[in-house]
Amino acid sequence: MSGALGRASRAAGFTLIEVLVALTIVALCLAAGLRAAGAMTSNSDRLAINSLAQWCAENELTEMRLTKTFPGVGDNSASCTQMGRDFNVRLAVRSTPNPNFRRVEAQVFDDRDRPLLTLTTIVGRN
Repeated sequence: MSGALGRASRAAGFTLIEVLVALTIVALCLAAGLRAAGAMTSNSDRLAINSLAQWCAENELTEMRLTKTFPGVGDNSASCTQMGRDFNVRLAVRSTPNPNFRRVEAQVFDDRDRPLLTLTTIVGRN
């Protein structure tokens, strides 16, 4: 009877290998979770910066429309600050086949001159 009792007590616990395998699985799951959280943070920052850049581009295009003057062909640049971040906006006005319209492209760059966003619109004579 003592032999059966000894086998029963040994079978009730976990072996060192089983514990190590379980810890490895937990560590891999935690690492994947941290990586996913980091990616979400990075995507959130990128979305916020692109939203600010879009505001800058739309502000420049709206200002052009509000002046109610037909834009001349050429390039222009302006700086824009949104929520403490500095952006550079480059406006490129190009002619179209119809002389009553101009194609206006607003490109927004970050403070390191990396392109963030491009908005294009058509402006007509008033």
